[in-house]
Amino acid sequence: MLINFNETMERTTPGMNGGTGEMSARIYMSDSYKIIPCRIHKGGSIGKHVQMSGDDINYVISGTGKAICNGEEEILTAGCCHICPKGSSHSLINTGDDDLVLLTVVVEK
Repeated sequence: MLINFNETMERTTPGMNGGTGEMSARIYMSDSYKIIPCRIHKGGSIGKHVQMSGDDINYVISGTGKAICNGEEEILTAGCCHICPKGSSHSLINTGDDDLVLLTVVVEK
């Protein structure tokens, strides 16, 4: 199966989950998983929320940021992967001068 995100409309969301700034994303959804190439723009964040649908896997393509999962802070840089298991509480914050570019996969459980 081929998913061509170049043919998927990008949506920009202000204050995702009560966060700050904006996030832009393209989304593919199935019953088993979601695949989301996304960008948290400079000064933006995804607010703290409980991951309810499944494990949330965030691979950092570029940029810098931090993840806070169940109170534990993790520094995000290109090549890192932040995993928030289902039922955990987390947020993602862009701490750099450029977009924090992620490939997010949510595995439904």
